[in-house]
Amino acid sequence: MRTIWLGALLASAVVSHAAQAACVEPQAGAQAAPAFSPPLAQVVTGAGRLQFYSAPNGQCAVKGVFVIPNDRLIAYAQTQDGWSSVMYLNPRTGGDVSGWVRSARLRTVGTVGPKQ
Repeated sequence: MRTIWLGALLASAVVSHAAQAACVEPQAGAQAAPAFSPPLAQVVTGAGRLQFYSAPNGQCAVKGVFVIPNDRLIAYAQTQDGWSSVMYLNPRTGGDVSGWVRSARLRTVGTVGPKQ
């Protein structure tokens, strides 16, 4: 019985390590995540919560961190497989959070920064 439990524990550790390895954030502006210049002003569309992730990978959800429809985000980069590197500024608290969200739920409403 101990052998089976130890085997399950080791298998769990290997899966956990693989999931952590998959949560490596690509460098914004690198080939894997070309940067927007200037950054884009975007609004959350669709229904329900839009989950934040620590990296552009479905296994990397940041527990309890999400935005809702009509929230405004600043997008800095986007991957070819549909992830956007964003920052949310809470208008009530002034706090901010950065991470990755699914691009399909975002609509561009302009750019951020001085006009050139």
